[in-house]
Amino acid sequence: MSNYWLAALGLMLVLEGIMPFLFPSSWRETLRKVSQFQDGQARFIGLTLMLCGLLLIYWMK
Repeated sequence: MSNYWLAALGLMLVLEGIMPFLFPSSWRETLRKVSQFQDGQARFIGLTLMLCGLLLIYWMK
């Protein structure tokens, strides 16, 4: 079971690193815009991303 967690963590790190590696200036500008979101907006985005991730995991099983 721990192998799956490590594989998932590794895949997440690879996916997270693609944008700053390929498009550093666009990535920096996007982070600048995201940092100006209200708390409610950031929470809604976080909730939406978590639910999408859970749905993907559910559909994979």
